[in-house]
Amino acid sequence: MSVRVRFAPSPTGYLHVGGLRTALYNYLFARRHGGVCILRLEDTDRTRLVEGAMEKLIESLAACGIEFDESPLKPGNHGPYIQSERLDLYKTHAEKLHQSGKAYFAFDTAEELQAMRERRQEQEGGGGYDRKKMRNEITLGAEATQKLIADGADHVLRLLVPENDTVEFEDVVRGRISVRSGDIDDQVLLKSDGFPTYHLANVVDDHLMEITHIIRGEEWLPSTAKHILLYDAFGWEAPRMAHLPLLLNPDRSKLSKRQGDVAVEDYLSKGYLPEALVNFVALLGYNPTGDREVYSMQEMIDLFDLSKVNKAGAVFDLQKLDWMNFEYLKNLDPQRAARELMPAVRAAGYDVDADYVARCFALLRERLRFTADLLTVGDYMFADPREFEEKFRKKHWKDNTAELVQPFVEQLRRAETFDHESLHKLAEAYTAEHEIGFGKLMNPIRLMLTGKGAGAGMFETMELLGRDTCMRRIDAFLGSLA
Repeated sequence: MSVRVRFAPSPTGYLHVGGLRTALYNYLFARRHGGVCILRLEDTDRTRLVEGAMEKLIESLAACGIEFDESPLKPGNHGPYIQSERLDLYKTHAEKLHQSGKAYFAFDTAEELQAMRERRQEQEGGGGYDRKKMRNEITLGAEATQKLIADGADHVLRLLVPENDTVEFEDVVRGRISVRSGDIDDQVLLKSDGFPTYHLANVVDDHLMEITHIIRGEEWLPSTAKHILLYDAFGWEAPRMAHLPLLLNPDRSKLSKRQGDVAVEDYLSKGYLPEALVNFVALLGYNPTGDREVYSMQEMIDLFDLSKVNKAGAVFDLQKLDWMNFEYLKNLDPQRAARELMPAVRAAGYDVDADYVARCFALLRERLRFTADLLTVGDYMFADPREFEEKFRKKHWKDNTAELVQPFVEQLRRAETFDHESLHKLAEAYTAEHEIGFGKLMNPIRLMLTGKGAGAGMFETMELLGRDTCMRRIDAFLGSLA
């Protein structure tokens, strides 16, 4: 059997990091088994749609390297599947359920439904739709029902849930699950506006698209028994189910925006590398080997195993994400970093080329949290320092420091070569000759060239800045003391 899976979000806002994990697991599973991964947008709840959400969602997924087989992320395809463009299909299948006696029309108003809920809450401690006491096809009869419909009365179509039955299904992550049919509501299938509910459209699409495995978040677990009943009502075989654990805040509450960012685009805009975010999200409740934590996309595909996904909720640890991002930053292609940084470099007015930016990134990468930090952490690589760290200056610039460094400055000015190896040898010889510690010479040089007390190797920094820039900065600093 060929594997076919789908990621089916609602375009109601940003792509949640939990949604990214669901999309990623579907993608990894499909690629691991040589199958197909589909993107489907479930937009039948028209009250919750957000303009532009679909485009942003697709953009975020593409940025994270998740490719779909039937979506606009690949040229020449006609997707994604959009449910609001498939309404006739759902209506046709809803009519089949009604004709077979598996569904019935109901005419209850919002006020009547609210009164029913309050009554059942008082008398029974809760419960779903009371089909035996409400205005529906079962209590009214076929003739009265048809008359109401002919007269244009608002109505919905509900699933007739079997009584005194048990719904069972096997979940790849959670094992065997059993639900009493008495605990399942007669769910609405078609709303009064003619649009299908999530339940109907979801099941019809999964069947017609020949989905073999449904991989989704734990929050959909309570709906699964309803869906199994729908598959049974249609006479269809249900796909295999796998419900992923919840993502949790550090206090183990459900991950929410109240305690930090939850949108993929927020993390990307902050500068987290897409590969790092994907790797981090992949390990939320899952690790293919347990002996390491950094995996390429291809490694994740080759090793992916749904049976290793944990049942327990997974904590979204921002410190872990920071560590993961740094691991990827250390190995990031400097030329790629430069391409991404050039718009900001140009906007800041720095007249340097991409090759210089790449070399600066390679020099300073281990001091950066994000790629963009280069322009703040390493601002002295692009402009002469205007301020000098006072604490560092007081510690390393004494009354005799100018006199001590001046001969070395003249050696720098006359040096035949200005690469880091030659500069290092020059400094070694100078400190040996004057019997002073290395820091006593190079800390003042660092102060004059960078204005900061910490940075990359000083000789590598000097080589990249070049002789002219170094001499200009040193002369300006010494001149300011006169």
